Amino acid sequence: MQGAICCYTKAIKLSDSQAESAVLFRNRSACYLKLEDYSKAETDASKALDTDPGDVKARFRRAQAFQKLGRLDQAFLDAQRCAQLEPKNKAFQDLLRQLGAQIQQKSAQLNSTDARVQQMFSLLLDASAKDSDRQKAAQNLVVLSRDEAGAEQIFRNDGVKLIQKLLQSKLEDVILSALRTLVGLCTGHQSRTMAIVNELGMEQLCAVMGSGAPTVSLAACHLLQVMFEALTEGMKKEIRGKDEAILPEPSKELRSMLHHLLEMLPASNVSGPGRDSAINLLVKQVPRKSLKNPDNSLTLWVTDQGLKKILQVAGTVPELSEGPPLTDNTHMSCSVLLSKLYDDLKSDKERENFNKLCEEYREKSLSKLRAIQTVSVLLQGPSDVGNRTLEMSGMMDAVISLCASEDVTHQQVAVEALIHAAGKAKRASFITANGVALLKDLYKKSENDRIRVRALVGLCKLGSAGGTDFSMKQFAEGSTLKLAKQCRKWLCNESLPPTSRRWSVEGLAYLTFDADVKEDLVEDKNALLAMFDLAKSEDKTVLFAVGSTLVNCTNSYDVEKPDPQMVELAKYAKQHVPEEHPKDARSYVEKRLLKLLEAGVVSALVCMVKQESPALTEACKECIGRVFLALVERQEDRGTVVAQGGGKALIPLASDNTDVGKIKAAQALAKITITSNPEIAFPGERIYEVVRPLVSLLSLECTLLQNFEALMALTNLAGISERLRQKIIKEKAVPKVEGYMFEEHELVRASATECMCNLVLSTEVQKLFLATGNDRLKLIVLYSGEEDERLRKAAAGTLAMLTAEQPELCSRIPGTTTHWLEIVQALLLSEMSDLRHRGVVIVHNMMQADRSLAETLMESEALEILSVMAKGGEGTSDPVSKIAQNCLDKAVAYGIIKSRQEKDTNKGTEP
Repeated sequence: MQGAICCYTKAIKLSDSQAESAVLFRNRSACYLKLEDYSKAETDASKALDTDPGDVKARFRRAQAFQKLGRLDQAFLDAQRCAQLEPKNKAFQDLLRQLGAQIQQKSAQLNSTDARVQQMFSLLLDASAKDSDRQKAAQNLVVLSRDEAGAEQIFRNDGVKLIQKLLQSKLEDVILSALRTLVGLCTGHQSRTMAIVNELGMEQLCAVMGSGAPTVSLAACHLLQVMFEALTEGMKKEIRGKDEAILPEPSKELRSMLHHLLEMLPASNVSGPGRDSAINLLVKQVPRKSLKNPDNSLTLWVTDQGLKKILQVAGTVPELSEGPPLTDNTHMSCSVLLSKLYDDLKSDKERENFNKLCEEYREKSLSKLRAIQTVSVLLQGPSDVGNRTLEMSGMMDAVISLCASEDVTHQQVAVEALIHAAGKAKRASFITANGVALLKDLYKKSENDRIRVRALVGLCKLGSAGGTDFSMKQFAEGSTLKLAKQCRKWLCNESLPPTSRRWSVEGLAYLTFDADVKEDLVEDKNALLAMFDLAKSEDKTVLFAVGSTLVNCTNSYDVEKPDPQMVELAKYAKQHVPEEHPKDARSYVEKRLLKLLEAGVVSALVCMVKQESPALTEACKECIGRVFLALVERQEDRGTVVAQGGGKALIPLASDNTDVGKIKAAQALAKITITSNPEIAFPGERIYEVVRPLVSLLSLECTLLQNFEALMALTNLAGISERLRQKIIKEKAVPKVEGYMFEEHELVRASATECMCNLVLSTEVQKLFLATGNDRLKLIVLYSGEEDERLRKAAAGTLAMLTAEQPELCSRIPGTTTHWLEIVQALLLSEMSDLRHRGVVIVHNMMQADRSLAETLMESEALEILSVMAKGGEGTSDPVSKIAQNCLDKAVAYGIIKSRQEKDTNKGTEP
């Protein structure tokens, strides 16, 4: 059907005649109807009718499309017109009756819904009603809004005005119900969303989001997210409102919403969670989803209108009374937003403007403290901008001087800036030379643990400059272990505030490059549990530090093993050669993985994936994907990972991640799918979500191992159901699988053929073999005669399946190769019962399909082989004997050979 659509599309482009184009549009509309793409079917039928309004076929198809799209009134008008043009046409009359019944049913539902809506409105507006009754009515309103008919009735009964009153309620449950009702009204409906934005006003929605209650703030954030999606993507959806043709462009509403979100950022009357929600929405809505889209106008607009407002929040020091209230996550969220905006800029001119605005804000900052805090946030986000700002006159001196301040807050801000600057190559050497002594002094002499833990992290960061290279250590022997021990001590100290404990995880993220530190950490179960508890806490800024620590402990980072010859040359030239720590050997890593699993690492990772926060960056997701892949490396551990929710958590990681992170998560999914029952590991609809990540591994950019594991996993899925096979086909996996059937590596070639063996259960794949002008069948026949038993078994299975489902292919087998008979006979004589079974099924199918083939087979040694197999005996399974006997019976029926009884009779009549 897709082929037909392509042909019609080409013909439409080539056509010069309007009448001819109308017929082509009408026919393509029929194709779209069969593919259940009703929106496109309606569009094409309408184009045909624009040229020829009397085209009854096009009108009938449009009526069918309207019916499926739920636009019953328009469908009825078209069907009525068809019946008028051809009164005796039974199909038109049947459609008219169906539509009449559906319209009556919908009308009854609307009347019923109308009454329910009125009843709930009356109860909600009744001040004398019990609070419990009003809460129940508000909840029922939410349920009703999720149904399209209910949502329409609420909207048309002045429901938005009532909801506006509910938003002013003092009961949190009622406000939540009002927000969730609005979500139902706005989801996928652009016209209603625009009306609601204009009627309620962004001021009120932002005020609700900025309120003190975290649950209300989160619900309001979700509503605004739904509104943004409806305005930006609503025109692409099927449910658009009947006034879609005259719907104005939503850009005005979008800009208004973004303007109000930017205004929320520095406002002192906005709560911390509300501000985080506003930043989160800007992160999701402003930057382009794909860099292929050339339009970054929203980013440029937000940069010009709101960058200084974002920097105002970034420069706020929470410990001081001045400035808006922040949460522990606000600065990290600002870093992510600034990074996203900077990465979305296209030219040097745009980036220069961004830098200039940051420098202007720094120069106008009222205090050095706020300026340093701003730089700290920039260094965690667009680090190039942070470095440039740090290099401005007097900034580094200000950082060093504030480190020596007696004010704890000043010390804290300066030390944090020093830590973030130490991670950037441009500043690391300067800080190593000037900052180590300062940090050591703070660590030893400060009486405040908040300062000591941060100074410790700075030392950890500088001490880990050699990475995993055992020979490149910055500190004296044992110093790193002492630092790590102190980090673990603070991590387990619940009397410390969570922010300070989070910094101890930051320290471990650097120190765990050292294998001795990894070993000590996994042996300290209390420290692991404390770290996992922090990962599940409200402080989202700890996510990357936990992820990095776990990547180091599981050795799931990428390590390029140098060429041995190059190593020898480097030694000869007296150049530095990286050395692996003895405790980074595979045996040590496996023990560490077991310890982490026992401590509950999977549940911590699952909680981290669920976090809806800008702090869950793509880099953080990549860390989680890497750790999951390490955890499922051993087959016996995969059940534990799945049982604790790892399978479910991996699916989003395989689609929303860095390119490397997607591959790591997809490979982990492949390993699970290979050895676990996919229907248990990924229950319900989730199993269909696994297909796309697996198909993505069938790429030349992936390793042969990843290709092999993806093919094995797809083989398992293809053997489960036709719906899964269709999903695999839809993801365009078949050509990729065919490509790997030519791979030189034996295991990859065999696994691709096994996958094809299961895919040929689908008629769509069988038709590929039926098509003329290709060598697909030839390849399968030749592979059935290969020495590699696994490949041979898969190819013979494919051939047995194809010849059973498509008998037409049987007659083509002799044309594939002159050795076809030898290949079939070799299958029958194989020592492996599986191959003998496949061979006899192929022979049976060929004899059933064509008498001439049966004659050719019976004239060869196949007759003798089948006769022996039919008798059974040692090494011959019962099903094989029965099929062999069926082959002989068929030959008798054709009259090619005589039955045993006929032979005995002939012997008896001889003179």
